[in-house]
Amino acid sequence: MKVELRQELFKLNHRKLPWVIMILMPIYMVVIGLAMGRIYSKLLIMCCYDVSTVIMLILIIVGSTIFSMEFQNGTIINLMYHSGSRLAVFFAKFLTLLLYDVILHVVAMIITALLNVAPLLNNPVSWTAIYQHHQPLIMNMIMHSGVDIVSSSLIISLICLMSCLINSNAVVIAVTALFVFMSSGLSNNLLMAHVGPSKIIRWNPFNMINLTDQYHNYATYHLTTMLSNNQLLVGTLCYTVLFTAVAYLVFRRKHF
Repeated sequence: MKVELRQELFKLNHRKLPWVIMILMPIYMVVIGLAMGRIYSKLLIMCCYDVSTVIMLILIIVGSTIFSMEFQNGTIINLMYHSGSRLAVFFAKFLTLLLYDVILHVVAMIITALLNVAPLLNNPVSWTAIYQHHQPLIMNMIMHSGVDIVSSSLIISLICLMSCLINSNAVVIAVTALFVFMSSGLSNNLLMAHVGPSKIIRWNPFNMINLTDQYHNYATYHLTTMLSNNQLLVGTLCYTVLFTAVAYLVFRRKHF
């Protein structure tokens, strides 16, 4: 799979979209900083100026082209011919997206550090100041980013699944975006509608998208999710594995 992964990383590196669209990140972070004001300085640093929202959007736009564009252009046939292993091709694409996700979070932390130095958006805060979970602020930021990487891995698995099911890039973007940005409301409606035992319904996949938000705002989101942080983490990992496995099964049976 090393050859396939190297090829996917090469293609990602030489595409303009994944790097040009990253311009959205600092713009979004500055806007959020201006909107929330200086009284939320620590929270803004911990959450990297709420960058998880725009990272998910970037992943949806870039990730949806990983499979869909290959299907639309027919280049997947040539890729399969040279590889001979659908498993290697599939997971090379999955790992490429996951690595891109990690890069986005690292860039977000670097931008956050720079914004903390310049007192234009918020009051500079000491990185060693104790904040949430009885941890220094720098650990809050690192842990929050790590949690968000886990949460966004669920989105990556869903992107792969939708891309294998639907060849249209635009439809994949629309469906995945609806899942991500409406998931919290849908999960809350399911729990409030009492369509089944809440102890079971609360484990629905829509609820797992709340993992990142609940990590930095437990008191509010726990009332909605009805799950602890550890339970959301386990649920997110389980659904990630499930969606990835189903996506591979669809990819393996797909006719090119």
